Amino acid sequence: MNSAHTLAFIGGGNMAGAILGGLLRAGQVQAADVLVVEPYAPQRDKLRADFGVEALAAGDASLARAGTVIWAVKPQLFTAAAEPLQAWLGGALHLSVMAGIPSASLVRLTGSERVVRSMPNTPALVGKGMTGLYARPAVSADERAAVERLLKPTGQTLWVDREDDLDAVTALSGSGPAYFFFFVEAMMAAAVDMGLTAEQGRRLALATCGGAAALGLASPESPTTLRERVTSKGGTTHAAITSLQGDGVDAAIRRAVRAAQHRAAELGKEFG
Repeated sequence: MNSAHTLAFIGGGNMAGAILGGLLRAGQVQAADVLVVEPYAPQRDKLRADFGVEALAAGDASLARAGTVIWAVKPQLFTAAAEPLQAWLGGALHLSVMAGIPSASLVRLTGSERVVRSMPNTPALVGKGMTGLYARPAVSADERAAVERLLKPTGQTLWVDREDDLDAVTALSGSGPAYFFFFVEAMMAAAVDMGLTAEQGRRLALATCGGAAALGLASPESPTTLRERVTSKGGTTHAAITSLQGDGVDAAIRRAVRAAQHRAAELGKEFG
């Protein structure tokens, strides 16, 4: 590892690639500044080819030169990945994009109190993500700002004051893209039922949902007001909303999100 390296990734999968690619495209880092530790040889080759970064099968003492370490391994592999590296990680700021690993576990296995936990989601892969962030007290305001800069190419960020609130973030935005695609699948099936093709249904559903999200983000009005504007009494939208309410879909969604929050808390206890 060259002494110029200032940023290290432990794990080089999709989320690491999204962050790294965004940083390189934005000119925030140079390839020579980055080291990735990735044990899977084909993925190392892909990282080198796509980004021109140094990718190693295992970390070594040169990791001590990195000012920031980003943890992007699967949660169940964190302990095995961290234990061999402990001696070289105590001086760094640590940013975790792993679900379920409590910050106390990162402190214990890295020796650094400067830990930020994040909960990204898959739209980060196209620069449209939403990432929840929690910082331990030892993280300075400047380091919080540095984390925001690191994640800016992936989309938006939101800080929470309590680590437990990341379970709610996980349930809402971390798992949220799956809820959205579940809804789109149902809309596509309805399109086929009505005589359209699955591809026509896909295009109509995705474009409509994407446009509605863009309108919601751009408008100062609440989602309730925006919904009511489309819902004329006795009209087609009113018929659909009445059907959804009759089936208890709104309550079912709330139960589903709370189930995700509960499972996120369970995973934190398991991994912690």
